[in-house]
Amino acid sequence: MFRLGLIINPLAGIGGVVALKGSDGAKTVAEARLRGAEPRAPKRAIRALAQVSEGTHPDAVVLVTYPGPMGEDIAKQCGFNPEVIGDIDPDATTSKDTELAAKAMSDLGLDMILFVGGDGTARNICNAIPEGQPVLGIPAGVKMHSGVYAITPEAAGELVCRLANGELVDIRQQEVRDIDEEAFRQGEVRARYYGDLLVPEEGRFMQHVKSGGREVEELVLQDIAGTLVEEMEDDCLYIVGPGSTPRGFMDELGLGNTLLGVDLVRNGQLLALDVTGIEIEQAVAKANGKVKIIITPIGGQGHLLGRGNHQLTPSVIRRVGRDNLVVIATKTKITELNGRPLLVDSNDPALDKELAGYIAVTTGYRDKILYPIR
Repeated sequence: MFRLGLIINPLAGIGGVVALKGSDGAKTVAEARLRGAEPRAPKRAIRALAQVSEGTHPDAVVLVTYPGPMGEDIAKQCGFNPEVIGDIDPDATTSKDTELAAKAMSDLGLDMILFVGGDGTARNICNAIPEGQPVLGIPAGVKMHSGVYAITPEAAGELVCRLANGELVDIRQQEVRDIDEEAFRQGEVRARYYGDLLVPEEGRFMQHVKSGGREVEELVLQDIAGTLVEEMEDDCLYIVGPGSTPRGFMDELGLGNTLLGVDLVRNGQLLALDVTGIEIEQAVAKANGKVKIIITPIGGQGHLLGRGNHQLTPSVIRRVGRDNLVVIATKTKITELNGRPLLVDSNDPALDKELAGYIAVTTGYRDKILYPIR
C-alpha cells in the first residue's frame, strides 16, 4: 500500500481573486472575506483526489490527514476513509498547524505528503520535515515561485497514481521560494530562497521555479508596446494583466499602472487600477462591445493563467474568449521554456482544455510567433 499524507491549507489563495496578492496573515484573510472571497484550496484538493481515486485500486492508497478543513472533510467527500491525526481549531487554522501536521506525518514515515497551498505553505512544510521526506504540492496559492508544485491539481493526482501503482518516477530536490507580501503589494518583488524539498521528477507535470525576466531591455518592451498601441481598437475594453511586459504597454500610453495587479483601459484612458475579479466581471458585463486581455507568461514556468492573476476568473475568460487573449512575451522568455508549452490553470479544467492549442504571441514590433498552450 502507498501511504499518503494530505495537508490542506484551507485559506490558501483566498486573497487572489480580490486583488490582495497573497493570503498571509489574519488581517489579509479577514479583508479577503470582507471583499467576498471564497476558499480556493478545497476545490483544488478535490480535483487532485478525484484523479487519485479514479487512477488507483481502492486499497492501493492509505490516506493520513489532519482534522476537518485541513484534509479530513475533503478526503471523506472524495470517498476515502482516512486516518485522522492531530487536533486543530477548524475555524482558525494557522501556519503552525501546517508545520505540526507535516512533522507528525513525517514521523509516521509516510511515503509522500501531498499538500495544498502556495509558497507560504511550502515554507511551512520545509520548516517541519527532514530532508529525505518526499512531498508534492497542489497549487492553490497566489504566490507560486517555488518548484515543488504540480502544474495543475490533476497533474498532482496523476503523479500520486503513478507512484501508488508502482511506476518508476524519479525524485529530486527543488527550491522553495517566497516573497515579502507587503513589498509585493507596493509593486516590489523580493523573492528569497528558503530551502529545498524532495519532489517527483516529471517534466510534464511539475512547474519550474519562477525566474526573473532577464530580457527586460527598454527597447524590446517598447517594441512590444508599440505594436499593441498601434493595434488598439476604439471603444474596446483592455484588461491589462500583471508583469513588467504589460507595464511597458501602460508606459507607452503614459498611464499609471499596477505592476502586480490588473488594470482597465479604454480609448487610451485609465478606467481603474488594481481591480478585483468581481470588478472585472462587472466591467466586462457593461462593456457592450469588444474586450481584450493583455497577458504575459511567468518567466521560467510558462504559466499564462492561474499564477499571480487569479483576478482573471474563468467567468471573465469565457466571456472575453480565447481569440481576445493578447499574449505578449520577449523571445528570451519563450526560449527559456526550452520547448515546454505555455500552461493554463484557470481553476476550471474544462476551460483549460478549451484554451489549449497554438496561440499568437507578440514578441517585438509587428513580430509574432505561434506557440502552444497545454
